[in-house]
Formats: sequence, C-alpha cells, structure tokens
Amino acid sequence: MIKKIKCLFFIIPMLSLYTTLSVAEHLDEISPACTLTTLEGVPAHNLQGLKGKVVYMDFWASWCAPCVKSFPFLNALEHDLKAQGLHVIGINLDEKVADAQEFLAKHPVDFSIVADPSKQCAKGFEVIAMPTSYLIDRKGNIRHIHRGFRSGETEELRALITQLVMESP
Repeated sequence: MIKKIKCLFFIIPMLSLYTTLSVAEHLDEISPACTLTTLEGVPAHNLQGLKGKVVYMDFWASWCAPCVKSFPFLNALEHDLKAQGLHVIGINLDEKVADAQEFLAKHPVDFSIVADPSKQCAKGFEVIAMPTSYLIDRKGNIRHIHRGFRSGETEELRALITQLVMESP
C-alpha cells in the first residue's frame, strides 16, 4: 500500500506537467478573444506577434501564494534563456490594478507583465488554477501546460523549456 501511495505522489505532479486537457492547442484558436493590455490599460502583446519565439505565458494574481514563489524562477528563465528566443510573459488577473502594482513593488520582475482586464484570454486558455503557465513553441503550438507552482518542479520545467528553445524554428 505504501508503495502505491508513493507512486501516486510521483505520477500526479508529472501529469500536471504534461496535460493539455481540452484547451485549444494553437494560439490561432485562442488569440481572437485575447486582448492584453499594460497594467495602465494600454494595448499590449498581440499573441500572433509572438510567433517565432518560444513563449512561457504565466497567468498570475497578487493573492496567489504560489505566484510569489514562481516569480524568482520566471526571472531566472528570462535572464538565462532570453538570448535563445524565450519570451516570458506574466498575465495578471487581478480585479484591481493597484493590487498587481503593489505585488510587483514587493516582487520585482525582469519579464513582461500584461493584464487581461476582460478575462477573455484566461477563458480562452481555460485557466482553472493559479498560477497556470503555458509553454508555446515558435509555431504557436501549446506544448505544455503547468498548473500551480512547487519549487521541486523547476528542474523539470527548465529542462522542457531548454529543449524547446533548442528546437530549430
């Protein structure tokens, strides 16, 4: 019985790393409803404009405790893999911009931060947990979905992302 339980603790986190569930598997299927802005409300990132780059898209909110833990990892990814074509984008889902700004004052970032004020982007990506991240290849295909954040998963995530940035365009 103990061996079965240990096995489940290993398999369940792995499933969250590789599952795609029913979310659309290509940005073209999601992007029409996805209007991202800066925190100040200025139009930002057009998802179609990201084709040709590997994108790590992370949905987060100020009230999300695991998001606090994920930001140093996202900063490191941006720093270490930007030259190889990785673009990290944090998509804020707070109701109040002031909450996001206060969070960012405490947890500075080196990657792009945008907002999804209508929540249509989050709906299109079927975000059901915080944070939820999508690893998107250079052709716009969603290759991996990761829900939540546990520091023990960073090596596996980094390996997946590194593999993707090393793929030829």
